[in-house]
Amino acid sequence: MQFQFANVLVFFGLGVLFVGGMLALGSLLRPDNPESIKLTTYECGEPPTGSAWINFNIRFYLVALIFVIFDVEIAFIYPVATVYKEWVKQGRALFALSEIGLFLGILFVGLVVVWTKGDLEWLKKVPAERDSERSGAPPPMREAA
Repeated sequence: MQFQFANVLVFFGLGVLFVGGMLALGSLLRPDNPESIKLTTYECGEPPTGSAWINFNIRFYLVALIFVIFDVEIAFIYPVATVYKEWVKQGRALFALSEIGLFLGILFVGLVVVWTKGDLEWLKKVPAERDSERSGAPPPMREAA
């Protein structure tokens, strides 16, 4: 019984050895000359400003999740597109096309909902500002703290 898992243990051991070997080889080959500029935080080539412990705008996560959803859509459609020609030969073309159409339709409705809510706008307006723009009245004054 235990011998059936020998392949798994061998591959696990090889994986650990490979990763450990690459880390050891990298530590031996890479240069070790830390300078003050090399020890700073890398922010897309710009010098870092402020603390690293800041709250990110929630808009980033929302847009990233929407991107992931539509990226996964392509991952689901690709296999169907590869075998669609064989399905046509088997007479199941209309069924496959209707399934993909339904799938794309649901995603399109989701995109329309997200778009109408304004969740794709990076800079979203505050509801009080939207209401004042509609009525034509100036925005309410805010007291200085």
